[in-house]
Amino acid sequence: MWVCENCNYHERIDSQKYFQLLFDNNRFTELHPHIISGDPLSFEDTKKYADRLAASIKKTGLHDACRTATGAIYRRKVVIACMDFNFIGGSMGSVVGEKIARAIDYAIEKNMPFIMISKSGGARMMEAAFSLMQMAKTSAKLTLLAEKKLPYISLLTDPTTGGVTASFAMLGDLNIAEPGALIGFAGPRVVKETIGKDLPEGFQTSEFVLEHGFLDFIVERGKLKEKINQSLMMLKN
Repeated sequence: MWVCENCNYHERIDSQKYFQLLFDNNRFTELHPHIISGDPLSFEDTKKYADRLAASIKKTGLHDACRTATGAIYRRKVVIACMDFNFIGGSMGSVVGEKIARAIDYAIEKNMPFIMISKSGGARMMEAAFSLMQMAKTSAKLTLLAEKKLPYISLLTDPTTGGVTASFAMLGDLNIAEPGALIGFAGPRVVKETIGKDLPEGFQTSEFVLEHGFLDFIVERGKLKEKINQSLMMLKN
C-alpha cells in the first residue's frame, strides 16, 4: 500500500496509484485527459516554460499536474481529481484549474460526489495571474456543487501548500489528510524567517493542523477507501 509499516511513513504516490487504491477493481474512465497548458506569457527563467512543459510531459507521461476520473467506490459512482507532484511540483496552472472545474461540472451533471486529492507546491507562477485565477474559479465551482447538495471530500497529502491550500483543498465538507503530510500556505522556513521565531515542533504537519481545528480527521492510506465510503454515506444522509 506504499506505506512503511514500521514508521507509518506515507511515500508520495501518483494519481494512477490513488485511482488503483480507490476505484473498485481499478476500473475508471478518465475525464478530459488531453488538455495541455499554453505559454501565454512566453515565460522564461532558467528555462523556457514551453521547454519545461515539454520535458515534464515526456518524463511523466502526463499532460499536466492533475488527472480526473469517474468510477465507483464500493459501487457508489464518484468523480475524483488527483494531483501529481512529479509534474512541475504539482503546481496549479490553468490546466489544473480547468480540469478540476470540468470534473465538478461532470459531478453536478451526473449527480455524483466529488473527491479532491491535493499534492502541490502551490500556484504555478510561470502562468502568473492565469494561475492565481484558478483559486477563484475552482472555489466558485465548489459553491455550485454545494448548492446541489452533493458531497465534497478533500484529501490533503504531502505536501499541500500555497494557493491550493488557500482555495479548494480546504473547502471540503470534510477535510481529511494522510499522516505526516505537510499542510500550509507558506513553508516553515518562510514563516520562521518572517516572524523571526522558532516554530512549534511538528509545525504544519497534518497532526498539528488537526489539533488546531483545520482538519476533520487523519486516515492511513490502507483505510482510505473504507473511510471515504463511510464519510460519503454520512454526508448523503
